[in-house]
Amino acid sequence: MLEAHGLVKLYGGTRAVDGVSFAVKPSDVLGYLGPNGSGKTTTVNMIVGLTQPTRGSVRLDGADIWQDIVGFRRRVGYVPEEPHLYPYLTGREYLDLVGRLRGLPGPLLDRRAAALLGLFSLSADSGTPLSAYSKGMRQKVLICAALLHNPDLLVFDEPMSGLDAASAVMFRHLIKALARAGKMVLYSSHELEAVERVAASVIVLDHGRAVAHDSVERLRVLMKRESLEQIFSELVFTEDPETVAGRIVDAMVTAG
Repeated sequence: MLEAHGLVKLYGGTRAVDGVSFAVKPSDVLGYLGPNGSGKTTTVNMIVGLTQPTRGSVRLDGADIWQDIVGFRRRVGYVPEEPHLYPYLTGREYLDLVGRLRGLPGPLLDRRAAALLGLFSLSADSGTPLSAYSKGMRQKVLICAALLHNPDLLVFDEPMSGLDAASAVMFRHLIKALARAGKMVLYSSHELEAVERVAASVIVLDHGRAVAHDSVERLRVLMKRESLEQIFSELVFTEDPETVAGRIVDAMVTAG
């Protein structure tokens, strides 16, 4: 089980994350929601061991991840918000690099890389440099790399960025299949509809604090709202978003 206990991250005098706690068990999908700047990516960076919390801890199966950060990272598959890839490598070469860094035996790496590239419709472009890939294709390579070593914990930060509609539908089914296979999944996003379709429970983050943490269904009942979008709007927005949108249009057509 993945556990976050009282996570706090300070940058100077700013609290990017302020006392966030949660747990993700095998076969769980936890949605981590919030507007831009709410602290989602900072939390993710602490969860995957890219940065240490100012206070609090991240534990996997009861052990603080920083006691053996290398061993922890072997159990994690991570898709970051921004795809930082080596543009001169081909898609296949990138997966080969990741697989070797993960310590996968050559024959197993060959089979898995070929299978994943085929399933993500990248076989024909596997020998093409990543610099020539579209944003969606690069995102698929990142997802392949995260799955390559069969990790126990999958952490996705805005994973559908750049994916076309068909790939997005497939990815939502993939999340559910990973949960059925016993994986722990943390899905960080501002895309409410996507999270609502795959996550059993959600955390809503605002200005670094968790303002809600419950199942989607229970939040609907407690807040008497039909959709996660309505719940999110009430918890996060200080003004009605429809009203603000109307004012933006008014400013656009009347300015000057």
